[in-house]
Amino acid sequence: MKYWINNGYLLLKQNQEYVVKKQDLLIEENKIKSIITTDSPVSEDYVKIDAQGQLIMPGLINSHTHAYMNLMKNTADDLPFDKWLFDKIMPIESKINNKDFYWSSLLGCIEMIKTGTTTYVDMHISDKQSARAAKDSGMRSFVGKCIRGEDLYGDADHLFAQALSEKDEYENDLVKFVLSPHSVYACSEKLLRQISLEASARNMLKHIHLSESSREVQDCLSQHKKTPVDFLSEIGFLDSKTLAAHCVKVSDKDIDILKTNNVNVITNPSSNAKLGNGIAPVSKMLRNHINVCLGTDSSASNNTLNMFREMGFFTLIQKAESCDPTVLQAFDVLNCVSENPAKALGLSGKIGIIQEGAYADLIFLDLNQPSLYPNNDIVSSLCYSANGSEISSVIINGNFVMKNHEMLFIDQEKVYYEINRMIKEYF
Repeated sequence: MKYWINNGYLLLKQNQEYVVKKQDLLIEENKIKSIITTDSPVSEDYVKIDAQGQLIMPGLINSHTHAYMNLMKNTADDLPFDKWLFDKIMPIESKINNKDFYWSSLLGCIEMIKTGTTTYVDMHISDKQSARAAKDSGMRSFVGKCIRGEDLYGDADHLFAQALSEKDEYENDLVKFVLSPHSVYACSEKLLRQISLEASARNMLKHIHLSESSREVQDCLSQHKKTPVDFLSEIGFLDSKTLAAHCVKVSDKDIDILKTNNVNVITNPSSNAKLGNGIAPVSKMLRNHINVCLGTDSSASNNTLNMFREMGFFTLIQKAESCDPTVLQAFDVLNCVSENPAKALGLSGKIGIIQEGAYADLIFLDLNQPSLYPNNDIVSSLCYSANGSEISSVIINGNFVMKNHEMLFIDQEKVYYEINRMIKEYF
């Protein structure tokens, strides 16, 4: 399909700054063909989309989540991390029939699309159902089966086999797969070394929880005499293809290690705050030129997959923690949901930006919504004022997945029906 996005405003990156310009976009196949002036002649081959009063910007990238956990939203609030995970979440997970993870994952995709996310990085526990949901949603995704255990070819062999099987079955232009060892406390040193070698041999990204809580750090110090970051560095796990979620409890030495190894850090401020795990030293990481990305974590710990909500909280909590209102400005936050994760995912210049040749992953925001009106500083408003309700349409890979608030790839009514059935069955 060829689209002519006419009469709207574009969020563009120029000279390392974000600017808003009234220009038109031509989309051909799955990519942005060109950026033109609004009075340029356009071939009748293009379907004209009137975007008057709307901002068109790159779709947001949620760099760490567990979409299958959307069923568990608001089921384990106001609890310490250990009780939240071991006493509440894991018992619920153990009850759920594998096929039902499909519906819970699709529910997560609905929320992400409706609030402007076009790409997400997902760690899951299902057997192919999260991958199937990713494919059916029309979203761009990086999916990984969670792996735990002592030996990748021993007790964890079935998990590794499932991870590779879903890759063989569901990988396509939009759905890619990563290797996802859970953490240093759920995986042995041997398994982590094996994962690292397999990822290198298969040219796959690695996605892991890292230094999320004080207990994780203390247990690792007791067992290995090193922090989790230092431990992973020693065994050769850390590199530019590592997606390290959380990194809350990190020392200055840890930050140096992350920088030296070109690790991509994914901060999840709402989840970390809610579970009482603290605030990641993001400002220090950015000063050290670490590639920092933003994620929501799951709806079980965040209560939403809304990246605009996460963006606002992200900057405010960093300002409050540092007592410095100038840290983590709107420009920095936008980088953490666009160009930074694009780099981490190996798609620099392809997603997270509007430019010729980039994939047409775009979101439309209604500038007349009260949250954004008046449009005094649109760039700033995306961080401090937007709440996700302003999204009217979403294009992913050149296709509308939501148009004028109507979901086109997912049957929302069917998903809600199945979720209501699951609530009765599992709670």
